[in-house]
Amino acid sequence: MVGAGVAGLAAAWELVAGTDGDRPPTVEVIVLEASGRVGGNLQSAAFAGREVDLAADAFLARRPEATQLCTELGLDDELVPVGASGASIWARHRLRPMPDGLNLGIPTRWWPLARSGILSPTESVRVAWDLVGPHRRTGTAFGDRSVGDIVGARLGRPVVERLADPLIGGIHAGSADMLSAAATFPVLIAASNQPGSLMRRLALAGRLDRQRDTDPAGPGFWSLRHSTASLTDALVLGLRSRGVAIHTDAPVDLIERTRSGRSGRTRWRFGLGPADMTERSAGPVGPLEVDGVILAVPAIEAAGLLAGHAPVASEMLGAIRYSSVAVVTLSLPAGTVGAPLVGTGFLVPRTSDVDGRPALITGCTYLSRKWPHLARPGDELLRVSVGRFGDERHLRLGDDELVGAVLAELATLLDVRDEPLDALVTRWDRAFPQYEVGHLLRVGRIEQSLDTVPGVAVAGAALRGVGIPACIASGRSAARRVLASWEGAPPRAATPARGGDPAIDAVVEPTEATAAVGDQDPDT
Repeated sequence: MVGAGVAGLAAAWELVAGTDGDRPPTVEVIVLEASGRVGGNLQSAAFAGREVDLAADAFLARRPEATQLCTELGLDDELVPVGASGASIWARHRLRPMPDGLNLGIPTRWWPLARSGILSPTESVRVAWDLVGPHRRTGTAFGDRSVGDIVGARLGRPVVERLADPLIGGIHAGSADMLSAAATFPVLIAASNQPGSLMRRLALAGRLDRQRDTDPAGPGFWSLRHSTASLTDALVLGLRSRGVAIHTDAPVDLIERTRSGRSGRTRWRFGLGPADMTERSAGPVGPLEVDGVILAVPAIEAAGLLAGHAPVASEMLGAIRYSSVAVVTLSLPAGTVGAPLVGTGFLVPRTSDVDGRPALITGCTYLSRKWPHLARPGDELLRVSVGRFGDERHLRLGDDELVGAVLAELATLLDVRDEPLDALVTRWDRAFPQYEVGHLLRVGRIEQSLDTVPGVAVAGAALRGVGIPACIASGRSAARRVLASWEGAPPRAATPARGGDPAIDAVVEPTEATAAVGDQDPDT
């Protein structure tokens, strides 16, 4: 196993515990992590007297993979529901509540949108044309289009810029004009391929999904009492109790085929990087020969390791681009935020300006409102995200400069009137793979290419979803592929997700798109 993020740890768990978490270990599993810690982008830290997540702070309740894994690990009593709902968006120079009837940022009802003030009266009339104007099927022979292309053609560019891009683009730290509708919101592309109103089609899809929901009154999101990142801590404990060796500071720079073992399987040898001779967390690592390899690492790293074995997969993985972001966590003195903190937070569209300059902030979560167990007298916890694909201004700022720039914008956005009691900057380089138009075709070619390489699979956010449940599903599916390749049988299919879209997981590492979802219905 290469990579100890949540996808890699979930793959290891599938190998030693099985789908129900109770299978006796039948294989020996070794996990190699290049960095000095496990967890990947799931991280937390002690901040202002409490444990605070530095990336994803929750996972979508409607997808079963994360809650199922919590059950297997005995964490059911640690689950805590989100404590607030609704959110706002910075539009037309003020924070405005997100209107009712949004399906992942796309309006399904005209009147709530029109009265929200997010659009001007003229722009609202343009949206209304979707309800009364004739619309033909708009499918393409290619079968995929960008989210911005579909929404802009049917509802107008202002809806793309002020709703679709902040929410769908925010989930991926990308641009709605580049993101694949098939990969990020398949219901949207299906609706656009039908005649008639796009909004009505999306509203119908939402109603049907809610009818299928087994717990419609349940929370939209869960966290864990000791931080969402504690999920990977529990995974590590569970894996080690089952004999799994987990080595940090163990970079893998080469995998190569060796002779077939007694079983007749192709075997693989790992070439470890410069840290080869160091003492690692589970003891020294010597030369390794294994029967199977799961690469749960960023796409560019997987591309390099696969170059000599699956050139098509390597090329496709190497073509996936990434965006970098940063998170600024703030503890502000009580009473120094002048604006009302309603709901879970707000988003800032990429086309916005703050005090006459292009906005740096992409979103903000009111942490101690969203999660009541984090609330303390005397301060207010905020978490602010900056950076997205095409905007890397934060990379040119030092930590103190970044905190200052964020506070300057918060003075306008939230009427923040004082310096923070504490501030923490966390930088996530190459954190978000970009699901550009044609992404699912690329993923299909990756998987097809790897079918010719026995005992090797890939997993992680670069494939079919960037959120916690999607990454868990990816890891477990990769483990089943490797097991099936040993048995000469096709891999057992993963349990289908609610809503049918692994990418629509509005809790991601670490943008604040979750704040804008609130109690909306992102998984339709």
